[in-house]
Amino acid sequence: MTTPTTFAELGLPAQLLTNLTKIGYEAPSAIQAASIPLLLEGNDLLGTAQTGTGKTAAFALPTLAQVDPNSTETQVLVLAPTRELAIQVAEAFQTYSEGMRGFHVLPIYGGQPMGGQLRGLRRGCQVVVGTPGRVMDHLRRGTLKLDALKAVVLDEADEMLRMGFIDDVTWILEHAPEQRQVALFSATMPKPIRRLAEQYLNNPKEIAIEAQSSVVDKIEQAFWMVQGTNKLDALTRILEVEEFDGLIMFVRTKNATIEMAQKLEARGYQARAINGDMTQKLREQTIGELKEGHLDILVATDVAARGIDVPRITHVINYDIPIDPEAYVHRIGRTGRAGRTGKAILFVAPRERRLLRAIENVTKGRIPQMEIPTRDEVSAKRVQDFKQQIAEALQHPKLEFFTKMVSEYVEETETELLELAGALACMGQKDKLLLTDEKPERAPRSFAGDSDWHKEQRQPRQPRVHDDSGMGFYRISVGYQHQVRPGDIVGALVNEADIEKSSIGRIQLFDDFSVVQMPVGMPDNLLSHLKQIKIRGQAIAVEPIDERDVPEQKRKPKGDRPFKPRGDKPRSDKPRGERSYGDKPRSDRPRSDRPKPGPGANAKKGSKRRSNADAAGGQSAPRRRTYD
Repeated sequence: MTTPTTFAELGLPAQLLTNLTKIGYEAPSAIQAASIPLLLEGNDLLGTAQTGTGKTAAFALPTLAQVDPNSTETQVLVLAPTRELAIQVAEAFQTYSEGMRGFHVLPIYGGQPMGGQLRGLRRGCQVVVGTPGRVMDHLRRGTLKLDALKAVVLDEADEMLRMGFIDDVTWILEHAPEQRQVALFSATMPKPIRRLAEQYLNNPKEIAIEAQSSVVDKIEQAFWMVQGTNKLDALTRILEVEEFDGLIMFVRTKNATIEMAQKLEARGYQARAINGDMTQKLREQTIGELKEGHLDILVATDVAARGIDVPRITHVINYDIPIDPEAYVHRIGRTGRAGRTGKAILFVAPRERRLLRAIENVTKGRIPQMEIPTRDEVSAKRVQDFKQQIAEALQHPKLEFFTKMVSEYVEETETELLELAGALACMGQKDKLLLTDEKPERAPRSFAGDSDWHKEQRQPRQPRVHDDSGMGFYRISVGYQHQVRPGDIVGALVNEADIEKSSIGRIQLFDDFSVVQMPVGMPDNLLSHLKQIKIRGQAIAVEPIDERDVPEQKRKPKGDRPFKPRGDKPRSDKPRGERSYGDKPRSDRPRSDRPKPGPGANAKKGSKRRSNADAAGGQSAPRRRTYD
């Protein structure tokens, strides 16, 4: 069977072909050519394709061809992992459906007012695009009905698995009609996604587009080994030398997005943070500013950046290396989209070499190492930019006025023109000196540790604020009965598995196992390596678990707690001078006048106290107390 080379050969309706021509689509991509005919025939589809290959049109066009615009019931449901992707897919449906009278598409997602969604559902919409959580909410309320559903699309299924939505997706599919078409698209095909497809897809047609290598080939990649220079200083040099239009920088935590954006703004860059704590309105406003050119750098986490497709993005900088190699592919996929080229730069600490090798295995190629620009190169770039500014100033429409002013100054002061030009150039530097500091470059450190980490250790310690975003739960097969402490687990993960300490969250110990919070989506090869590690001489097994499967942590059994004697004195809330012990009042004699106890004095004193108490009323002296 020959591969279709035009959209007309795919069997799409005339209205959709007209719209594609207006948009400027000339030929279908590989995923579109393979998927559209199969979906038009009514087949279930299991597709493997990388982001940025045009798979939105691959499922939007054939499902639109099956929609009846005269019916206001929901006929197509698209599930997306993030709000941004849901909006992007809904906009694509709206663009492709131009001219279809009576057609409506509605995006529904968390963080958006419920009132607008309810009005849209009451009005009626043929296509609903939503995140799993909000779709489940409307199904429970009864505001979203799937009685007339014809097709379900699972977009970026592996990302929904990584974000913990797979159970929600399963619940939604169970509440959908049995007779419906299902199309599942995923950049990778992990075992849970494969099991989901086997359970809910009916004899699906499988297609696998080897787009990952082609997408990666369009992106120039490089990594810098963090040594000898502070990471932020190195980043600043790279930004000065690189010619970029729009840039996305990835860090691991939400707090880091804010801190990095503030530091970049202090260095004169138009930067903004985007993370899960932002309201949806502010997120949309920030992405809009990036699209319009009012913003140059977006500092984001993996989850927050999903679904962002901005043509201006020419560079991606991985300031923090991702734990999951697949996340790296998704990150750099924010550039080099739809045939465009891009550049991706990765910062790697010496202790993170294993993660770099894992990324190279996924991308199926070696990532070349780069050297950060020297101070001389930065100065040369500044001089070049300044000369360009001079050339642009020479074309200024009011140049004659400034020329006359300079001529008058020369006549009044008899200053040489060359000296005056130099003085004006010096004024034109503003706060950005053309010549950088002449201090010599610092040589790389000889030890294997990360220089930035050691620098941070010398600074005053700040209270740690734990961030649960992107964190999952993992079961480790050691617990109380193995005499394990939380520090043992942290040490093993940091020293033996090269996992950063900041990536380890809460640790809960139980009798024969422990539960540890670590980044979601830990790669299989890393989990396999962890099985070779021993903690307290005990080989461990590590497996991810759902948060709902984490048992409630109870107090240790009383018999397992250490005995803590507190002496003969019972606790009392009275001041020390007013306390009493049994029936014997505290002596008023000064401490210096009291006789010093001799050998065995405590035993005799206790014996005498008990006898006095018995004589007084049969009460016994306070017993020695133990505390749990």
